[in-house]
Amino acid sequence: MARLLVLTAVLAGCSSSEDDPNANGTPSGGQGGASTGGVVGKAGAASGDGGSAATSATGGKAGSAGTTPGAGSGSLSGGSGGGSGGAGAGAGGTAGNAGGAGTGGTAGGAGGGQGGSAGGSTAPAVHFVGRVDDSDPANARFAWSGTGVVARFQGTEVSALLGGAQQFTVVVDGAVRVPKLTAQDGTNSLASGLSAGEHTVELYRRTEPSLGVATFMGFDFGGGTALAPPTPTRRLEFVGDSITCGYGNEGADMSCTFSADTENHYLTYAALTARALDAELSTVAWSGKGVVCNYGDTADACQNPFPTYYDRTLPEDSTSKWDFSRFVPHAVVVNLGTNDFSTATDPTKEEFETGYRTFLERIRAVYPDAYILCTNGPMLSGTDLSTLMGYIDDVVTALGDPKISSFDISPQDGSDGYGCDWHPSLARHEKVATAVTAELKAKLGW
Repeated sequence: MARLLVLTAVLAGCSSSEDDPNANGTPSGGQGGASTGGVVGKAGAASGDGGSAATSATGGKAGSAGTTPGAGSGSLSGGSGGGSGGAGAGAGGTAGNAGGAGTGGTAGGAGGGQGGSAGGSTAPAVHFVGRVDDSDPANARFAWSGTGVVARFQGTEVSALLGGAQQFTVVVDGAVRVPKLTAQDGTNSLASGLSAGEHTVELYRRTEPSLGVATFMGFDFGGGTALAPPTPTRRLEFVGDSITCGYGNEGADMSCTFSADTENHYLTYAALTARALDAELSTVAWSGKGVVCNYGDTADACQNPFPTYYDRTLPEDSTSKWDFSRFVPHAVVVNLGTNDFSTATDPTKEEFETGYRTFLERIRAVYPDAYILCTNGPMLSGTDLSTLMGYIDDVVTALGDPKISSFDISPQDGSDGYGCDWHPSLARHEKVATAVTAELKAKLGW
């Protein structure tokens, strides 16, 4: 029987300590025994009446709400130590969203599982990367660039059940699979004929929020077995616009226009920097957005610039609020401002600096200990670039925060060619990544 891993995902940890491995609980239950790679329960991991606490809980019933006796040690891991589930918990444990599940029962809803352990995970589960709405664990949804899912398994093949018809980069055992995956609704084969043994599969969205929401419903490992996912220790967030999305970076030259086929977030400066630093990346970026004005806005009619969307899990859903405790980065790189200077009349110094300062204060409020690196580039040049960086420098100086600094990215000059609509080419993204990597190493001591 095929082993389908759906549901509860291990999200990036809440600690900003580099040596904290994003602890999680240990597995049990669900339908058919998670400990042997069976189907992990769709709406919770609470064992049914008579279910075994520490083994596979065969015969147990997945519980999506209420309290179901029989669950105990070994609840399915999720969040950062708490098992995700419905709104209820097994006997002996109270509901918890990111609480420490384990010996106290299955965590769910909100709160913290009593008696839970924060030890390392041995749970067969998936690890979501970036902002993912897993409120319905059997239909996890995401839209930000670079968002994805990682799992480990023992077996020779892997498929993914997907919805939304997005384009993805697939990485198996560290190697990018060619060609890219243009997902169909339903089952999508990612790899087959692998050597028997342990493997890691990574699936990353290539495209940006404007192209719609993707849905992940599970991995199918054929006759294989799910294993505990990898746990990152370094975390970075990149905030930006089309440059950070990867707009047109696979385009032939500046004459092409936007399309999903030429956008590849996996090869952006942000993704390259994160891999160079062995860090997990959460990207929050949208083409055309600025700090106070968007691309093409008139200065007296700027609406819904980037900060409007920053607090959201699903960027086009105003009710979808992100829980910032689910991913706490060591550093945030802000690359915004290019689109503010695309307007017919640029925002005034006061308008831009007020908006920029308010946005940095928001980032600091949700990430009290993160280093914040403020930059722009490489599309602006000349007076626009010097004016913008002057405004950014003014805000950084006024804030007087020792963990906020500005950093210059050199403007592109055509020597590396261009992507679509004059956006950075793949070669320019590599150069920017080299510079940003060096700056983050210096600031973080990595």
